[in-house]
Amino acid sequence: MTLTLRPRRSALYMPGSNARALEKAKSLDVDCLILDLEDAVAPDAKAEARSQVVEAVKGGGYGQRELVIRINGLDTDHAEEDLKAAVEAGPDAILVPKVNSPADLERVAIRLKVLKPGQPPKLWAMMETPQAMLNAAAIGACGLDSGVGLTCFVMGTNDLAKETRARLVPGRRVMLPWLMTCVAAARAGDIDILDGVFNGLDDMDGFAAECRQGADMGMDGKTLIHPKQIEACHAAFSPSEDEVGWARRINAAFDDPENAGKGVIQVDGKMVERLHAEMGRRVIAISDAIAARG
Repeated sequence: MTLTLRPRRSALYMPGSNARALEKAKSLDVDCLILDLEDAVAPDAKAEARSQVVEAVKGGGYGQRELVIRINGLDTDHAEEDLKAAVEAGPDAILVPKVNSPADLERVAIRLKVLKPGQPPKLWAMMETPQAMLNAAAIGACGLDSGVGLTCFVMGTNDLAKETRARLVPGRRVMLPWLMTCVAAARAGDIDILDGVFNGLDDMDGFAAECRQGADMGMDGKTLIHPKQIEACHAAFSPSEDEVGWARRINAAFDDPENAGKGVIQVDGKMVERLHAEMGRRVIAISDAIAARG
C-alpha cells in the first residue's frame, strides 16, 4: 500500500491587508500559507484585504504551498463576503474561526455548495473556544462526512486562553488536556491537526521546545507568526534520517516473502509488529512528500 500525504509541518499566517507580505510569501520555504482576513486585519481594512487576497491567489506563483484563506467569524458582517471572495479566489481550503459545533461547519459547507457547486474548497476548523473543547469529538467527526469536507484542525491557543482565562505558562501544562483531546478527535475523524502559535518572537529556544512538544503529542505541524520560525518548525516536524531508515528496514522485512504470514518479527535485534510497519509507511510517505517539495 502506497500513502500519498501532503506535509503540513508549517502554516504561516499572512495578513491579507499586507500586499508586500503576500508577495514575499511566494519565496518562503513553508508548507502552508494562511491568508488572513480575520485577526490580522483591522476593521477598516477588511474590504481591501479581501480584494488583495483574491488577486494574490488567482495570480498564482505560490508553487506547491497549500493556500488557506481564514475568513471572519460566522457571526460577523464580513463572513458572507469573505466566503464569496474565497470561492472566487479558489484556495485549497477555507479556515473557519471559532467553530463551536459541527453545525458551524455544516452551515459553511451548505453555503459553499451554493456558491460553487461541484468542488467547493475543503474546510479547516479553528479550535479556540470552550465549546469547541467540549464538542471536539463531534467536530472532528465532520472529517468522515464527505459533505462537509473538513481536513484539518488548527489550535487557537491564544483565543482559548482568553475565553477560558487559563494562563499561557511555559510548558503549557494547563492546556495539555485540551490539546490532547483535539489530537484524539482529529485522529478519530481522520484529519490533520496543527498546533497553536508561539508568541515569543525572540525566544527561539522556547519556540523550538514547543515545536518538539507538539510533535511528541502527535500534531502534524504548527502555525507560525513570523518567517524566522520556519526552520525550527521543520526540524521538529520532519522525520529524521534515522526514523526514515528504521521505517524502511521494518517495511522491507515485512515485505520479505518468508515473513508474509507473520505478525511479529525481529529487525535489528528488536521485536516489531505489523502496526510498526503501518506507522513506518506514514513516516516514509511524509519524508517522500517533503523531498518532493524541493
